[in-house]
Amino acid sequence: MGNKVVIFSAPSGSGKSTIVGHILSLHPEMEFSVSAASRAPRGTEQHGVEYYFYSADEFRAMIAEDRFVEYEEVYPGSFYGTLKSEVERIWAKGHVIIFDVDVKGGVNLKKYFGDQALAVFIQAPSVEELRKRLIFRGTDSPEAIERRVAKAAEEMTYAPQFDRILINDDLQTAFRQAEQMVEDFLAQ
Repeated sequence: MGNKVVIFSAPSGSGKSTIVGHILSLHPEMEFSVSAASRAPRGTEQHGVEYYFYSADEFRAMIAEDRFVEYEEVYPGSFYGTLKSEVERIWAKGHVIIFDVDVKGGVNLKKYFGDQALAVFIQAPSVEELRKRLIFRGTDSPEAIERRVAKAAEEMTYAPQFDRILINDDLQTAFRQAEQMVEDFLAQ
């Protein structure tokens, strides 16, 4: 199977984490890449599970030490990235890496991994539906939700840079489409 990666990217609230969780439940040979973030945990998030949490200063020091495959300053002082050590850890087990990353991170990962990667852009059917999902999720303040919704419009312009686009209008349909995309890629 070689060193392959599957990248799922989307504006916040498009359902990418739900779809990634579904794919992982079907593929024991795949392993989630835990991203690094320079923010505090939300809700029940734990260091090393959903993210590796660092301060902005720690993150900047790690950038200077060239410890990332890719990273992005999503908002001023708010960094997200993929640690080289995380990629090495998963590939050392012979597993396929699955990424759940923001849109710019997905573009950067696709550039880095090239043909070793399947990059899938997930989008909600509309910006209003995205807003409803973020409100229903209940993890962000109203100001953060509006910031994420505004950012989503800009992020949607990146969709053509991905291998595949998946519109998450109906979750069961999106699951089936994502399954087929991943199965086709792994069979190559």
